[in-house]
Amino acid sequence: MKAGEHSPHLSQTLQQQSGTVVAVPRLRIFIEREGGKTVEQQLDLEGNRIRIGSHSSNEVVLTDRLVSRFHCTLSLDPGGWCITDTGSLNGTFVSNVRVREAILPTMDCEIRLGDSKLRVTALSAKTVETVRDEMQFGELYGRSLVMRQLFGMLERVAVSDTTILVEGESGTGKELVAREIVRRGPRSHKPFQIVDCSAIAPNLIESELFGHVRGAFTGADRARAGAFEGAQGGTVFLDEIGEMPLEMQPKLLRALEAREIRRVGENEARKIDVRVIAATNRNLEREVNQGRFREDLYFRLSVIGLRLPPLRERLEDLPILINAFLESMDAAHAGPLFTPELLQRLATHGWPGNVRELRNYVERVVVLEDPNFASVPSQRRLATAPQNGEPQSGTAINIEEPFKVAKERLVTDFERAYLERLMAWADGNVSRAARKAKIDRMYLHRLLSRFLMTRNGELEE
Repeated sequence: MKAGEHSPHLSQTLQQQSGTVVAVPRLRIFIEREGGKTVEQQLDLEGNRIRIGSHSSNEVVLTDRLVSRFHCTLSLDPGGWCITDTGSLNGTFVSNVRVREAILPTMDCEIRLGDSKLRVTALSAKTVETVRDEMQFGELYGRSLVMRQLFGMLERVAVSDTTILVEGESGTGKELVAREIVRRGPRSHKPFQIVDCSAIAPNLIESELFGHVRGAFTGADRARAGAFEGAQGGTVFLDEIGEMPLEMQPKLLRALEAREIRRVGENEARKIDVRVIAATNRNLEREVNQGRFREDLYFRLSVIGLRLPPLRERLEDLPILINAFLESMDAAHAGPLFTPELLQRLATHGWPGNVRELRNYVERVVVLEDPNFASVPSQRRLATAPQNGEPQSGTAINIEEPFKVAKERLVTDFERAYLERLMAWADGNVSRAARKAKIDRMYLHRLLSRFLMTRNGELEE
């Protein structure tokens, strides 16, 4: 099979589809009680995502002092309407059961927030929209409705010059989205600077963004321009913005509002002309509720908000993604390995590492030339790793080994199992994992380097 050709099992997914007319979901939210008072207010709302809280930016605004600014969200998922608590102070209750995230059991159920009570009912749609035909947007692929809707949105925002916030789990392709927006936008031929906020020491991030003058701090032996100056006329991509230290956030907000920056150690302000695209794998509304992210900076960044769905919510995209990966690897000859039976098995996997994890899997299949030897990462367990990260009784002890050798082997097995579970919990985010384990981030980096741990949580020696 030549490069550019497709496996007979997958080729049908790459055929262009005609424009699809879809109905826009509609909900009726009946507010029975608000702040302890009977109100009996009815709201009919359209859309796939409806936010509820006390802040005026929500679709449903409750004047209840016990309701958080961004209390919860109703979103239409493949399994039905889902309610997600956004880190509220007083909790979200469905039929008197406190939930963090749940599929609504019926579409006429009672929801209690603070001292307010709501009832939710699904309505028939009144509005329809036409979804774009193409199943590709640059290096992004998808035939699912949610992805084709996203492609349409990306096409519209790319030609603008507004600030964008991209939210999505690790491995969903946030940087690819930023690059495609820049490539298709009015600043495509201007500088593009990437700043990973999770990979910079807190005491250096201001210099990384705004630059510094000579002698501004120990080690500053010469003046240096920051990312904002380096991107003059172009775009700055602030990756993992949710990791930015709280004390740095007012300075970033000031730069975005005033369109000027000051190098560290300098009094003179410098005018900047940049477009800002930010991305995060955190829920910033939850971070705002919990005081870890400034509300004013959140609204300044999310002029337009884009949400990238996790792979588990668009499993029908598996074939087209696999074909795209095979083409990029110049390995179309491996297409027949992905049989309908294998695709069906892959669709039962949760893909916690999302598209990045899928690509790693496809690459292993290509290298090993046998899917049976290229097991899905989270389905594979190390032979020496305890089940679920818990120590097992009856650990094999070989007294033929010297005590020192046996002890080192057991410590190594423990470290490997602990790191595997820790990084899976943190979705590959080293800073988040270090906070969870209560160890220094650089020490965790050194531990991970011993096992060559990949970002999707897989461990290899």
